[in-house]
Amino acid sequence: MKPEVTPSIAALKEAVVNHNATTPAEHFDRVVNLVRVLRAECPWDRKQTPESLAHLLLEESYELVHAIDEHDDQELRKEIGDLFLHLCFQVLLADEAGKFSFVEVFEALCHKLITRHPHVFADTKADTEQEVIGNWENLKMKEGRKSLLDGVPKAMSELLRAYRVQKKVSGVGFDWPNEKGVLDKLVEEIGELRNAKDKQEREEEFGDLLFTIVNYSRFIDANPEDSLRKSTNKFMSRFRKVEEMVLASGRNWQEYSAEELDALWNRAKETG
Repeated sequence: MKPEVTPSIAALKEAVVNHNATTPAEHFDRVVNLVRVLRAECPWDRKQTPESLAHLLLEESYELVHAIDEHDDQELRKEIGDLFLHLCFQVLLADEAGKFSFVEVFEALCHKLITRHPHVFADTKADTEQEVIGNWENLKMKEGRKSLLDGVPKAMSELLRAYRVQKKVSGVGFDWPNEKGVLDKLVEEIGELRNAKDKQEREEEFGDLLFTIVNYSRFIDANPEDSLRKSTNKFMSRFRKVEEMVLASGRNWQEYSAEELDALWNRAKETG
């Protein structure tokens, strides 16, 4: 059996530039080869490591979500490409270091999805979303995890991390029986925050209040990160309208009373 011949960088450059890719698989190969060429010939790309690219991977993810929020299909297409590029880059860096390859990534992904969906690929019964989640968490424990909470990323925003933790434990039945219990707990936490005696206690009680609010979001089927992002975007949009009204008036911010600014805010709300 002849050993596999690795194409030269010159040959890869030629294939990338003068391509005739038509299928998704062919375009995938083109992107991978493009990253290989950049790694070989671009000074910036040669310097990169998994760690140096991590923050850019997060930024690209946020930009993709922004395109989704804006319903901007053209931008979404670009941002998906940017994110895909970073994923390819991470795999190629791992491959260079002899850690794993694209084949191993895809094999592991398919194996995980098949084994964790026995209600699709085997004879396990799961008629509801909750049953699917419960099966998923039980299967992960059988794979060797010591805790349901193993694998919750520390790099997540704390709002989303709280949500993920709560969803995980709810999957095995550790949860409030209904939303009334969570609302009662919310009232209790507000009372404890009001009665906090010092800064440390106030901070702790405020954290408990936020955690309970996140818990409630699950009962109304609202992702807290999405909800807060939409509210922040709404606030920004309305505040920009207030800025426009202040600018049009010829007055400085300092010349406005709190009551006048509140009136401008109400006018901004009326326009959307």
